[in-house]
Amino acid sequence: MVILSEWLAAQLDKESAEPAYRQLLQLMQQAILAGRLAPGTKLPSSRTLAGDLGVARNTVLHVYDQLSAEGYVISTTGSGTYVADTRPDSVAVSTPTPAAAPADEDDDANGASPRGDMSMRGQRLIDEAGVSARQWGAFMPGVPDVAEFPARTWSRLQARLWKSANHGLLTYAPGGGYRPLRRALSDYLRVARSVRCTPDQIIITTGIHQSIDLAVRLLADVGDRAWVEEPCYWGARSVLQSSGLKLAPIPVDDEGLNPREQDLRDPPRIALVTPSHQYPLGMVMSLARRRTLLEYARQHKVWIIEDDYDSEFRYGSRPLASLQGLDESDRVIYVGSLGKLLFPGLRIGYMVVPERLAATFRTGVAELYREGQLMQQAVLAEFIMDGYLTSHVRRMRTLYGERRQLLIDAVTRHFGDALPVMGDEAGLHFVLGLPDHTDDRAVAAAAYDAGVIVRPLAAYYSVSQDRKGLLTGYACVPHEEIAPAFATLAQVIEEHAFASPKKLRRAG
Repeated sequence: MVILSEWLAAQLDKESAEPAYRQLLQLMQQAILAGRLAPGTKLPSSRTLAGDLGVARNTVLHVYDQLSAEGYVISTTGSGTYVADTRPDSVAVSTPTPAAAPADEDDDANGASPRGDMSMRGQRLIDEAGVSARQWGAFMPGVPDVAEFPARTWSRLQARLWKSANHGLLTYAPGGGYRPLRRALSDYLRVARSVRCTPDQIIITTGIHQSIDLAVRLLADVGDRAWVEEPCYWGARSVLQSSGLKLAPIPVDDEGLNPREQDLRDPPRIALVTPSHQYPLGMVMSLARRRTLLEYARQHKVWIIEDDYDSEFRYGSRPLASLQGLDESDRVIYVGSLGKLLFPGLRIGYMVVPERLAATFRTGVAELYREGQLMQQAVLAEFIMDGYLTSHVRRMRTLYGERRQLLIDAVTRHFGDALPVMGDEAGLHFVLGLPDHTDDRAVAAAAYDAGVIVRPLAAYYSVSQDRKGLLTGYACVPHEEIAPAFATLAQVIEEHAFASPKKLRRAG
């Protein structure tokens, strides 16, 4: 015991801000785990150890009590305190059989080994991740201008709700979410997006990712096929792949999703589409294609997930009606988010499901995610019902339209018609086309280093890239910053896309 006391005394730092009790507890835990104190070793009495260390006896008593509570020691009345045997079960750590032996080190190093830290689907998710370290600035696509959000109005509504001290808003959300918000959203969606729904059909989620995840978990099994547009949003693709679905990329053309004959011969369980504003290319699915897809889904029991992510922002024409509004067979799951309309950090989205599935989805979202944020949902309900959402969207549509035109003008000044602008009729971004020989990933990386954020179109293809370009956002860029920021981007493009660094301009 003298050796233990001497070791503890040498380790104990009485000048430290860390209390002696916590230091002593951690030291004794380390000694037991490291084998310095073997199983069955009798510890000195609390009085003896306290005297050797020069600490209060109560300090040692508290340490012994905590060690006993955590299973490090066993105390017996009249006998003393002994180190417990906490060594791992020899059966649990026995030598693996040859069949379970580790793979070659090289396999583990390159991530191919199923015995590595990551699962195979986890490693694929990380390898193909599209998330950016920066989420704001020129020309980040898909991000609204949060500086223009009416924060004072939101704060006033929130303060009023907190003042009422409704304790029901501080607990878990009921299945489906806050009912007044669901009612407000159903009214809004019927008018703004021609969605046919009742409040009971709306499920509140944290956004489009969670909506897709919930739909896949409830409607598909591991190994089922899923159609995705080619190209498509990388985030949605990641959700589907991580759920164990087999993805079938379906090409798009000027009329939207264009399945080939071989695609039609093997119906999927899920079809994920962006019919009102294809992401990322921007085309609109024609009425003929919409009706064909809906009929195909009816005949083959395909679930269509309609991702309607930013259709409120159209320039020069009214927003197009939803695909769900045409669905007579209840095969469409409509998903949307308030993030692009208000601010991304809100993390409130919604899905509209067929009536026969509403109870199932309410149970599913509550069982899997234990939703909360009722106070935020209540504020949002007031924000919508008082008309603030409609007026904010109207104002931002004008603002974003102006910024879109400023950016298009900047493209024209630098490149004339040498680089096409695609998908600019709606949304918060357009695709700036690049020459076919250009490595758009390299351009995006170089632009990032120069302080400008764009996304390479290559990141949205899963099979073969037939167009080169950059997703270029304008919504979160103040008017006066668009021209200088694009001048920086233009220089990067010229260095990578053209043999000569000389700028291409229109004559005169």
